[in-house]
Amino acid sequence: MELRKLTKKLVTTVLVTAVVLGASSMVMRSDYNKDAFSISTEEEYGKDKDGDGVKDKKDKCPDTPKDVKVDNSGCPLDTDKDGVADFMDKCPESLGMSNLHGCPDKDKDGVADGDDGCPNVPGLTRFKGCPDSDGDGIEDALDKCPNAFGADIFKGCPDSDNDGVEDGMDKCPDTKKSIKVDTRGCPSDIDGDGIIDSEDKCPTTKAEGTPNGCPVVKPEVKKRLQFAARGINFETGEARLKVSSFAVLDEVVSILKEYPDYMLKIGGHTDDVGDDNANMTLSQARVDAVKNYLVSKGVPLTRIEAVGFGETKPIESNKTAVGKSQNRRVELELVLK
Repeated sequence: MELRKLTKKLVTTVLVTAVVLGASSMVMRSDYNKDAFSISTEEEYGKDKDGDGVKDKKDKCPDTPKDVKVDNSGCPLDTDKDGVADFMDKCPESLGMSNLHGCPDKDKDGVADGDDGCPNVPGLTRFKGCPDSDGDGIEDALDKCPNAFGADIFKGCPDSDNDGVEDGMDKCPDTKKSIKVDTRGCPSDIDGDGIIDSEDKCPTTKAEGTPNGCPVVKPEVKKRLQFAARGINFETGEARLKVSSFAVLDEVVSILKEYPDYMLKIGGHTDDVGDDNANMTLSQARVDAVKNYLVSKGVPLTRIEAVGFGETKPIESNKTAVGKSQNRRVELELVLK
């Protein structure tokens, strides 16, 4: 009986001890979990990754660069509310445009007002915001004719006929292309004979009243030339000039100086005595002798054409002595170059 009571008491004591130990274990486990939760919560809600003073939980811009001022939401300040944060805004206190780094562009020409030489007028970037109204590549401020397409050499003024004289100075603004003009922009007339150079066959010789601008050879001059031609003589059967020919040839030189726009044609002729080829050779040699004399007196070779015709162009019959004499001749003719 006593043994049973003792055993029951022992079991009761063991159970009570187990309950107490279990309760104590639960309290300890509960405290541990509470501490762990407290630490986890503090780590999660106490972080400030970008160091801007706003905890990550409330930070709408958690990756803000270091040392950038932020607002209460943790985002960079935008004082002028133009969508460009102050730290990137070159004009943080003026409402501006994002493509101009937050600076304003009053005339909307793509050049920020601070860089715009003409902030109240739309212009071009190449001219720092200033206009080129006529589109000729010269900004209006430097363009003498800002509303007319012009050329650099005329400071922006036009030259409609492209003659090298700007319209404002051109007395003949509709001159045809390729025609030379004077300083007034009118067709050039160097010799002042009233015939413009482009139509003047002798542009450096004044010849008023002639259709081609060249002087007409006077009748008396033609007579002088014919007289000189009759006075040209050679040694018999030779191409050597007689001394008597020198004076008349000097007269020819004088005539050529009077008419610089003309050239001289020299024709040499023989009678039919002798071999045809020999006569051709002789006639050429004789006109060459005349040509050489004139050149020796200063006449340019380019102004002389000398041709020997032999016996091919007689002017009289070779059956008489008189006819033969007339066929042996030198002809001189002035012709325009």
